[in-house]
Amino acid sequence: MDTETFSLFLSTVRRFVDEKLIPAEDAVEEADAVPAEIIDQMKEMGLFGISVPEAYDGLGCTMSEEAAIIRELTRASVVFRSVIGTTVGIGSQGIVMDGTEEQKREWLPKFATGEAIASFGLTEPEAGSDAGSLRTAAVRDGETYRISGTKRYITNAPRANVFTLMARTEPDVKGAAGISAFILPADTPGISLGKPDKKMGQKGAVTTDVILDDVVLPASAIIGGVPGRGFKTAMKVLDRGRIHIAAVSLGMCDRLIEMSLRYALERKQFGQRIGNFQLVQAMLADMKVDMLTTEALMKSVAAKFDAGEPVSLECSALKYHASEAVGRIADRAVQIYGGAGYMAEYKVERFYRDVRLLRIYEGTSQIQQTIIAKQMIRQAEAG
Repeated sequence: MDTETFSLFLSTVRRFVDEKLIPAEDAVEEADAVPAEIIDQMKEMGLFGISVPEAYDGLGCTMSEEAAIIRELTRASVVFRSVIGTTVGIGSQGIVMDGTEEQKREWLPKFATGEAIASFGLTEPEAGSDAGSLRTAAVRDGETYRISGTKRYITNAPRANVFTLMARTEPDVKGAAGISAFILPADTPGISLGKPDKKMGQKGAVTTDVILDDVVLPASAIIGGVPGRGFKTAMKVLDRGRIHIAAVSLGMCDRLIEMSLRYALERKQFGQRIGNFQLVQAMLADMKVDMLTTEALMKSVAAKFDAGEPVSLECSALKYHASEAVGRIADRAVQIYGGAGYMAEYKVERFYRDVRLLRIYEGTSQIQQTIIAKQMIRQAEAG
């Protein structure tokens, strides 16, 4: 987008957050569901299509633009972002990056309008951080594959029209090299869903198991048409996804700091507002520093990503820093609120629980540390 158009779009998102999403937060928490009316408004605004290229009817946002939009959106509860998150990110980007032209033309316009919602099937009961150990098997049978296995904690599974599914097609190839990525329509016979998971937080964001019992797909359903490249596709998708999660973290940083500062200026103890006390000021200052460092790093990494530079290490560093930073900020917010911070009516306890997941998905903090250190070692050894 040109600068003026993007600025107008971002202003529209900001009004939507202030006028529609934030006032609906309590109702979503109570009902454990995002209202259909809000989902329809997201579709009308084009939010499902921000990462789909313009050639396929999307908005064609750069990573920097997507991050700015997601940051604005997640000033409201992160649950609203989850409605579009898998379609904008890990569910669709494998097709965007590595799909055949036929696959792109079939699915990307549907993602752009929200007609189709995408989900991402990688995690399993015995495979999460160690994605190379997944057991879901896709056995070649002529011009088809027969797929069986179970996927766990799959976000938006009940809403999904299609899954980007990771399955092992090469049983004799150990580790990641034997994995392929499939486009799996959700109405394919043999797919069933487990019960919705009961989670620590993020009520309204839906996750379930996805059970695959002899699901038959044509060989042409492999993303890009070439087996054995699924893990590479997943890693490319996750690089982009980690910038996206940093933007989610940053939006919640903004909201928590705004709430904490307002409370510090309103709440009085010992005859004065608590914001006058230096130890409260120290917490506010630390929150601001965490936000500013996350903001600076995100802008830098997103710009490098848009320029086509290799940024896997930087994406991991950004996601690690951002998700840990928002965790610290949420903890300090509860502390500034004191006893009120532990009470549901003030929302900070809810956000404290909600942001805890950010340190887990798209790779745990510990996985990010491992990625960063291994790349540092490789670079040092290469001279």
